[in-house]
Amino acid sequence: MNNLNTAGSFPLGDRSVKRLGFGAMQLAGPGVFGPPKDRDMALAVLREAIASGVNHIDTSDYYGPHVTNALIREALHPYPDDLVIVTKVGGVRGEDASWHPAMTPAQLTSAVHDNLRNLGLESLEVVNLRIMGHGHGLSEGSIEEPLTALAELQQRGLIRHLGLSNVTPAQVEQGRAIAEIVCVQNQYNLAHRDDDALIDALAADGVACVPFFPLGGFTPLQSSTLSDVATRLGATPMQVALAWLLQRAPNILLIPGTSSLAHLRENLAVEEIELPDDMIAELNGSGSVR
Repeated sequence: MNNLNTAGSFPLGDRSVKRLGFGAMQLAGPGVFGPPKDRDMALAVLREAIASGVNHIDTSDYYGPHVTNALIREALHPYPDDLVIVTKVGGVRGEDASWHPAMTPAQLTSAVHDNLRNLGLESLEVVNLRIMGHGHGLSEGSIEEPLTALAELQQRGLIRHLGLSNVTPAQVEQGRAIAEIVCVQNQYNLAHRDDDALIDALAADGVACVPFFPLGGFTPLQSSTLSDVATRLGATPMQVALAWLLQRAPNILLIPGTSSLAHLRENLAVEEIELPDDMIAELNGSGSVR
């Protein structure tokens, strides 16, 4: 665990982004399906994020579906020159809000064109191939066919950079042999640390790691420790969880999401939090290190 200054930037492809970004998933309706409860608020959150200096937004056209990308375009287009929008493909939504894999070359091509159209872009900066396993869990298996299909779209100029999401270390290794991978987006947090070695290996190669579910999978003991540290710092548990991630490794980029201006401001304030060594040690002791 490195005790790093939480501010700063990190490369994402050939761009540099601030390490605290914004995830657009929660801007859609309940269950990431349908329109937002408060459309004006969703647009305001996006605009305030950019006004506050965020230059990395994570989204997907299957959020809604099509909802978050339409909101991003309405709120922010024409986009600031420094804004990096990262999207993901590999899934579709059923009419009942279910999630399904969609990784044939034809499905991936269609998804890329949907993202381009709904975001109002001619080329997507970064596209993550999301591997949908059992539910939302990991699933071993070859990713050669879908990633090769995306690499061909990259060669046609529709995608600038490629990333991977919800993948195993073996899939990351296979993917990096097929194309340059600029980021890996997996579940990782204080309580779910299976990717410790992967994060360190990618950091050595300058590849960004983008964790999701910063509070997912916590036991009562872990939650209690997190809450106790947060109380002593005068912060929220989410702020401490995010600060711990920022200090975990220099290649970690955060994409906390919210549909609330108040929560957005709380999340952005994490840049000012630096956990002292004793609190990091206390939090590490409660985690599941493998």
